[in-house]
Amino acid sequence: MAVVTVVGAGMMGSALTVPLVDRGHEVRLVGTPLDHAIVARLREDRHHLTLRHALPEAVRPYAVDDLSSALAGADAVALGVSSAGIRWAGRALAPLLVSGTPIFAITKGLEWDGERLRVLPDVFADELPASVREGLTPAAIAGPCIAGELARRVPTCVVLTGRDQARLDRIADLVRTDYYRVFTSLDVEGVETCAALKNAFAMGVAFGAGLHERRGGESGSVAMHNYESAVMAQAVVEMMRVVELAGGTPRTAAGLAGVGDLDVTNNGGRTGRFGRLLGRGLPLDEAVARMEGATLECLEILAVMRRAMTALGARGLLAPRELPLLEEMARVALDGAPLAMPFHEFFGGERG
Repeated sequence: MAVVTVVGAGMMGSALTVPLVDRGHEVRLVGTPLDHAIVARLREDRHHLTLRHALPEAVRPYAVDDLSSALAGADAVALGVSSAGIRWAGRALAPLLVSGTPIFAITKGLEWDGERLRVLPDVFADELPASVREGLTPAAIAGPCIAGELARRVPTCVVLTGRDQARLDRIADLVRTDYYRVFTSLDVEGVETCAALKNAFAMGVAFGAGLHERRGGESGSVAMHNYESAVMAQAVVEMMRVVELAGGTPRTAAGLAGVGDLDVTNNGGRTGRFGRLLGRGLPLDEAVARMEGATLECLEILAVMRRAMTALGARGLLAPRELPLLEEMARVALDGAPLAMPFHEFFGGERG
């Protein structure tokens, strides 16, 4: 048995406690400064406010003020914070981490530093002192996983990525169960780039369902599935290209972190719901309001990619309109522009 501390009591961080408990570990769940209500309710009756499900009795909830106690003696640390909180997590944990402690994140996102796209395990490591950073090789879990399903022990396959295979094997053994299957990959840039981009692309695929509803259609075999499939195929093409630009292996986009996560996020994630609202023609502000405070990391990644595309284009590393789907999604989701899917530019452009 190990002591595992999960930092971040949101939906995914909290859901991760279920396989950890089932593996027999002592599990400590620490809320961020945004999780006070969640932690208070967990202490009261184990019910998780946003998962709408009870966590196992063995999960020990901690408030952020008790972070030091929650980290004491931890054999491994999992990061369940949002992408916006990854640097906060680095600063908060820096004085408390013991060199060599396995750390893995379930946070999805990218940063553009003016020169290149950077994955969040590396961004987290930036906040650590050199003496600690040298002994750590942060890893990350990506792939198709709806938090509410994991909390209910629905069969799930994910990919764990990092740059040290022995460390990955150790982490995988900590969390793997008969319903939570963990595969490993050393392609950190590829896996983490896909994990971030799928949030944006799932929104684009979901535009089709929203357009269908806008026209008065109902779910069925005849809807906007042709539209959705074309967008999904272009999404994979563009995901492969961005992975290449980030220094990863393009074929990673065909696996769990890319196609797999794109499908589950479109069908069961909040990004898919948001895309349907925009596809219905709702103004951006109204669509955001209807999400009732849900974190919309699709907007964050589109803002990052817009800066990256502009800079990479100026340096001649990205051809004009090479990523037409990403550009269209940014217009709609960031600028509030009307949707006009550029199908004629997909797959290198129609000929003749």
